[in-house]
Amino acid sequence: MSETTLVFVFGTLKRGFPLHGRGLARAHFVGFYRTARKYPMLIAGPWFAPMMLDEPGEGHRVRGELYEVDPDMLARIDRLEAVGRTGNFRKQIRIMPERFGPSCDAFTYFKARFLASPAHTEYLASYSDRRFVPPWRR
Repeated sequence: MSETTLVFVFGTLKRGFPLHGRGLARAHFVGFYRTARKYPMLIAGPWFAPMMLDEPGEGHRVRGELYEVDPDMLARIDRLEAVGRTGNFRKQIRIMPERFGPSCDAFTYFKARFLASPAHTEYLASYSDRRFVPPWRR
């Protein structure tokens, strides 16, 4: 049995959004969680992407979904999130369940502030915007 990793997603990788089917459709859904600390999350850039910035203490406790993924899925979503390209990275943070249960550490995806231009929204606590243009439609 392969080792699994916890991944917290807050934007286009959530169920019902464009990247979910290509990244997490076969992953084990753990539940609804939020960041333990506040982070700035906004819709930005030419493709109207949700972006969370690694600037803890600003913004809101961001709500999202927690998944358990295998190494192949993690590599696939790293590619979808452009990990390795300047300003795109994955980092472990503390998250808390929306209702009951213990907090835990999970990986999530961050963007550098310079990628968040132009900004299309103020800081958001949750993502529900439908303007994102997926890579296959650009």
